[in-house]
Amino acid sequence: MISKLKIIPLGGLGEIGKNMTAFEYGNDIIVVDCGMGFPDEDMYGVDVVLPDITYLRNNAARLRGLILTHGHEDHIGAVPYVLKELDVPIYTTPLTAALVELKLEEHDLLYNTQIFTKKAGSIFRLGSFTVEFIHVNHSIPDAVALAITTPIGTVIHTGDFKIDVTPISGGMMDLVRLGQLGNEGVLALLSDSTNVERPGHSESESKVGEGFDKLFLGCDKRIIITTFASNVHRLQQIIDVAVKYGRKVAVTGRSMENVLRVSMVLGYMNIPEGVLMDLDQINKLPRSNVVIISTGSQGEAMSALYRMAFSGHKQIQVDSGDRVIISASAIPGNENMISRVIDELFHKGAEVIYDRHTSLHVSGHACQEEQKMLLALVKPKFFIPVHGEYRMLMKHAELGRIMGVQPKNILIAENGRVIELTKKSIRAEENVQSGAVLVDGSIGEVGSVVMRDRHKLAEDGMVVVVLPFSSYDHKLLADPEIVTRGFIYVKEAEELMEELKRVTLETVDACENQRITDWTAIKGKIKTNLSGYLYKATRRSPMILPVISEI
Repeated sequence: MISKLKIIPLGGLGEIGKNMTAFEYGNDIIVVDCGMGFPDEDMYGVDVVLPDITYLRNNAARLRGLILTHGHEDHIGAVPYVLKELDVPIYTTPLTAALVELKLEEHDLLYNTQIFTKKAGSIFRLGSFTVEFIHVNHSIPDAVALAITTPIGTVIHTGDFKIDVTPISGGMMDLVRLGQLGNEGVLALLSDSTNVERPGHSESESKVGEGFDKLFLGCDKRIIITTFASNVHRLQQIIDVAVKYGRKVAVTGRSMENVLRVSMVLGYMNIPEGVLMDLDQINKLPRSNVVIISTGSQGEAMSALYRMAFSGHKQIQVDSGDRVIISASAIPGNENMISRVIDELFHKGAEVIYDRHTSLHVSGHACQEEQKMLLALVKPKFFIPVHGEYRMLMKHAELGRIMGVQPKNILIAENGRVIELTKKSIRAEENVQSGAVLVDGSIGEVGSVVMRDRHKLAEDGMVVVVLPFSSYDHKLLADPEIVTRGFIYVKEAEELMEELKRVTLETVDACENQRITDWTAIKGKIKTNLSGYLYKATRRSPMILPVISEI
C-alpha cells in the first residue's frame, strides 16, 4: 500500500523567482506554480530564466494539473514555455487565468490549453489529491494559498502572502479557514520566506494611497508614476487620487495596458468614465491636470520609463515640468539598472521621488510576526520554508523552531531534492534533474556551451586569424591578417601582433612539413598554438577563431 508523498521543488529554493513545485503520490503528479526567474548580470543576452522540467517531461503521462497561486511573473512567467512541451490543464483564479491567457495568446497556445477557473473557497479533485483554494492578501488580487489533501494528510502551500487588515479590496486573508485546518491537523506547511528577514508586520497597501495623496497635494507638475504592472491595487489607488485632484490618467507600457484592461473587464478596478485617456489626447492638457502611469519600475531596458529617461519615448519627453514617482522596491539584482534610470531622469531636470521611506511602496510578503501567526494557526507537524535565498530559508526554519515545530521535522530543501513524507517522517535523499534553462528571446534556449563562449568573449575578447590559402596546392598566399575585438587595441600592440603572425606562420610551416592538408586540422593547430602563446604573454585566454579563405 502506498503511504508516501513526494514533494519535488524544481525552482524557487535558494533563489528569488522561478517558483515551481511538484507533488507526487502514487501514479499522480500535480504542479504548483510555473514561474520565470530573473537573469543575472553575467547572463549575457539572456531574457528569461526557466525551471528545468526534465522530470515532468519524463513523467508527462502522470501529470494531473498545473495549479497557479497568483499572477506574478515568478509564478506564471514560464507557463507558455512549459506548455509547448507538456499537455496539462491549468487550475487558477479568474485574474490569474486572464493574465495567463494573454501570454498563451502571444505564443499561439491559447486554444490548445484547458484553463479551469476557480475562486477562493473552491475544492476540486486531481487524482489522489484534493485541492482547496484559500484567500490570501498579496500585491495582486486573486492570490490563494492551497490546502492539498492527500491519503496521508493535508499539506498547506501558502504561495506568496501577507496579512493585511485593511486591504484595498477582496477582504482580509482567510485566517479562520487556516485555523480550522490547523485544528483538524496539518501534516506539512510550505511557507513563503521572502520577507523573513524583516521583523514586525508588513504595512498595509492602503498606506501607499496616503503617500500618493501627499505628493499630489499642491503639485502643479505633470506626475509620472511607475510601479509593478501587476499591482492592481496600486493602480486603483493612483487613479483614485488622480480623480480626487481632478487629473486625467494615461497608461504607457504594454504589460500595464494589458493588466488594466483585464482588471476592468473582470471588475477588479473601478474607474470613473472619462478619467482614462490615451497619450495623444492627454498631451494636449495642462501638465497640472495629467497623471501618467508607466512600466519600468525595475529599470528594464526598453520599458516605458527607460525610454522616457533616455529620450526614446515617441510621445513623452521628460523635463523640469515633471514629478516622477517610483512606487516599487528593487528586485535583487536590479539596483544598478534602476539607479541608471533615476540618474538620467535627474539629468533631464525632472523631480524624482524614489526614497523607500516615503510610503510609496509596501511589500506583498509577510514579515516575521505574520509568519509566526501562520505557524501558530496551522500547527504543522512538518515545516518546509520555500520561496527565498538560502539565508531566508534558514531564518524561516529558526522561526519554525521558535513556534514549536520540532527541529527534526523542519527541512531546508533544495531544488531537485526529493522530499519524502510519511505520517511519521520527513527526509530528502534522492535527486532529480533541476536547474535553470536560459532563453535568449531572439534565438530561443541557450545552452551552457553558448553561455561559456559569451563569458569568454565578455571577459577576454576575441582574436580572428584570416589565412588566404591556394585551393590548388594548399599553399599560404600571403601573411595572415589578425583582427581583434575586446582584447587589445591593435595600434598599441604592434609587437604582439607581429608575434601572433610569427606563431601562425610557424604553425602553417609545421603542418606543411607534416603533410597536414585538412583545413580543420590546420585551424585546430593554429588555435592551440596561439592560445598557448597568448596566455604566456598576456595571462588572458581570448577566443581564437582561425578563418581559412580558399583562393
